[in-house]
Amino acid sequence: MALSDRLEALFDSGLQEPSPEFDSVFGEFISGLNSGQIRAAEPTESGWRVNHWVKKGILLGFRVGRLQDYSVNEAFRYFDKSTYPLRPLELADNVRVVPGGTSIRNGSYVAPGVVMMPPAYINVGAYVGEDSMIDSHALVGSCAQIGARVHLSAAAQVGGVLEPVGAMPVVVEDDVLVGGNSGIYEGTVVRKGAVIGAGTILTGSIPVYDAVNASVLRKTPDAPLTIPEGAVVVPGTRPLSSEYGVENRLHLACAVIVKYRDAGTDAATALEEALR
Repeated sequence: MALSDRLEALFDSGLQEPSPEFDSVFGEFISGLNSGQIRAAEPTESGWRVNHWVKKGILLGFRVGRLQDYSVNEAFRYFDKSTYPLRPLELADNVRVVPGGTSIRNGSYVAPGVVMMPPAYINVGAYVGEDSMIDSHALVGSCAQIGARVHLSAAAQVGGVLEPVGAMPVVVEDDVLVGGNSGIYEGTVVRKGAVIGAGTILTGSIPVYDAVNASVLRKTPDAPLTIPEGAVVVPGTRPLSSEYGVENRLHLACAVIVKYRDAGTDAATALEEALR
């Protein structure tokens, strides 16, 4: 029986306590997540596909796991589920984790060449592609999919999602620059080469105005909010149209695509030009 079928059977059984079968199946599952061979979502020719069974496996680990003492010493105390200790890393993994409060949870893939500046956090089910930079105070949430050569600037937040199991996790594709203090949530997909300016918030409820193509991008019941390839996105506002809003000159947050990157223009230059 396939690993996915065995995990789903254990999940559906209502298992609450560890067992030899759970230990075997869950161990194989975590190993696959750590190696990148198992992913919570993966690209296909028609777009990104959510692997529901992976989220079920992660949730099963939380349900069965017991609180365990992982303290280093009396001065450095911490406690977590027995199923989700810190991810084991070796020098041969070629991941640079700079000292100072950074953590990578077991069950996440971190590719060779990734650099993490302290403090930063990668949660279970996440996937981070090669040569990406996770800067200080940055978060890669549960099941988030981060591509290669992505730069998550200081205090950038990439939201996580475990439930509902069918929900799309946040996806940030290759060669994306995410500016400082930005937030990407609710299954938003950021396509290759896009630039997210500092302070930009992307969620399913905040519209994105494409000033280049005179259109509005939104999440729909059938599709996540998707930022197009090469788009340069900055924070903006839009006026509140109600009588009270007009009277008090109130504005709501939005995001604005101000340009698209040229093939030969790097992300930092594109953002600088857009903000002039």
